[in-house]
Amino acid sequence: MELRVNNQLHEVDVEPEMPLLWVLRDMLNLKGTKFACGIAQCGACTVHLDGEPIRSCSFPVSAAAGKSITTIEGLTENSDHPVQQAWIKHQVPQCGYCQSGQIMAAVSLLNKKPQPTDADINAAMTNICRCGTYKRIRDAIHDVAGNNAENTLAYEA
Repeated sequence: MELRVNNQLHEVDVEPEMPLLWVLRDMLNLKGTKFACGIAQCGACTVHLDGEPIRSCSFPVSAAAGKSITTIEGLTENSDHPVQQAWIKHQVPQCGYCQSGQIMAAVSLLNKKPQPTDADINAAMTNICRCGTYKRIRDAIHDVAGNNAENTLAYEA
């Protein structure tokens, strides 16, 4: 099966129902996308499929064939994407485990809505952060959007 991951074609010999996450991590050695819940609830495994965020832990690899997959490694070569830079500026990560999925969700949101409201952020950012850095995540998203991060409401989970 042929997959386009981070603008590179890869031929993988796997079962069609294998979760995309395991192909990315185990077959292509892209370790930035994390495994956590395994049931598509937490979002640590979020990647983009044709620009849309998906939970790769339960997404069959066969459904990704012929589409463009972007992982955290594919955002930029130097980790200098504006969302990544805002994450650093606002000191978003604590343990950091969920952050690649959080960043991928935020990038997708900002690609669709460059000036998201708090309601837009609430609707799009459904990933779980066990450290509770939701206010920092919101501030970083507003910063990238050019909104005033100092006057945002607290995250409403």
